[in-house]
Amino acid sequence: MVDESNPEILGGQPDRGHLIFLSNYAQQIEDTDQLAEDSLHLVLLGLFGEVGSLMAAVKKSHREEHVYAYKNAAEDELGDILWYFSTLCKRLGWDLEKIFSKAIASKSCKIVVVAGDPTDEQIPFISIANNSYHVGKVLFELGNAAAALLVIEGKSERQTQTLLIDFAYKYLKVIQVMRLPFPLIVAANANKVCGRFLKPKFESLPTFDAEFPEEEQLPWQFEIEIAQHENGQSYLQWNGELIGDPLTDNIYKPDGYRFHDVFHLAHAAILHWSPTFRGLIKHKRKSRPAIDENQDGGRAGVIEEGLTVWIFSCAKDHNFFKGCRGLPFGMLKTVEQFVRGYEVEQCPLQLWERAILTGYEVFRQVRDNNGGIIIGDRNTRSLRYRAN
Repeated sequence: MVDESNPEILGGQPDRGHLIFLSNYAQQIEDTDQLAEDSLHLVLLGLFGEVGSLMAAVKKSHREEHVYAYKNAAEDELGDILWYFSTLCKRLGWDLEKIFSKAIASKSCKIVVVAGDPTDEQIPFISIANNSYHVGKVLFELGNAAAALLVIEGKSERQTQTLLIDFAYKYLKVIQVMRLPFPLIVAANANKVCGRFLKPKFESLPTFDAEFPEEEQLPWQFEIEIAQHENGQSYLQWNGELIGDPLTDNIYKPDGYRFHDVFHLAHAAILHWSPTFRGLIKHKRKSRPAIDENQDGGRAGVIEEGLTVWIFSCAKDHNFFKGCRGLPFGMLKTVEQFVRGYEVEQCPLQLWERAILTGYEVFRQVRDNNGGIIIGDRNTRSLRYRAN
């Protein structure tokens, strides 16, 4: 029986703006499944691996204590677990929402109805009867349930349903014991995977400066010449005028970093964001002091420069991404962490991937030719190279 005197609402009441139901979640992420239809084993391995990653996050929280962002890591891993579980249910022909509903009903969970504002429909939440479990215990239970799913192929329909329901219940139990917001986990994961795997619609993307005067906007079309002096320094020229300072690689073994302004130009053209480029051409948004200070100021520029240096160090180990059709998800998630709190965090990860890969495609041409003309177009979110 459920203790009616002290119901524990799963994750608390979320912001209505972030609410998403499981049926909608399954529909939203359906096209993010890039795995072959017959790759059930990969889905199972992915699910088991994400459960292991959640366990690792909990372990790190004990080892590193306050310096480890345990809550963020746990929410992210729980979202990835849900993605694999939803994908598994789809491949096996089961409805995700029905599996969770059966898990709730079969385990004597309590449905708590939380009212929103007067115009909202009531929102159901789940309460587990016994919330006195230790997080380690429920994680072991989830791990065992995940292991049982590894041998689900060949099981009868009834056995399959039982295994899926058991996993769903153990998953909900982990979330409640960790006191994490399930509705936000669902919404955040949908936003993350859709932003990573689905091609964004340009008309829905932010522009950041469209409402500002022209002299405070990044140019919608631009041609920047990058040239190299005999002394090895590179410089930029826009509309016949030099901008910025001459650059060298600033490293003993030359690697072409003197041409790294290409990446800022890629950010400007594709993401519609580059505090560095904005500063070089003196197009900061000074008509709104708060924007000028917090989005176009020194710290934002340092963020962009630091991100550019880090990506460059990764790119050097992969032939500057030549021939790469995509970037590791982990790298894009780190990019997301870099820019948290700045306007560009609104850009989906696939747009970041486009900006990075396009930037490196142009960079390789500039490096091979010791310069050239960079042509950017914010309308098409594109960047290309033309020889001098």
